Amino acid sequence: MNKLLAALVATLFAGATFAASHAGAAMGAASGAKPAASAASAKAETKAEKKEAKAEMKAEKKEAKAEKKAAKAEAKAEKKAEKAEAKADAASAKK
Repeated sequence: MNKLLAALVATLFAGATFAASHAGAAMGAASGAKPAASAASAKAETKAEKKEAKAEMKAEKKEAKAEKKAAKAEAKAEKKAEKAEAKADAASAKK
């Protein structure tokens, strides 16, 4: 399956390169040369992606912390309710 995919991609790339060379288009992408603006924009995009990923991780961490805090509060409330119920049962058993 991988060989088939590789062959397909190679064929498409070869076809696109051939068409571009015969249409008079610049061959910069095929030769590996990049314009300065393209390199700068790629660097900016990478930096933005890293910043976005960092912000996303920070938000996930904050959310996990909030969930943990809510679960802890819920457990505390349940324990308090059980204690109150046990106290009420004990009081009714005395009567």
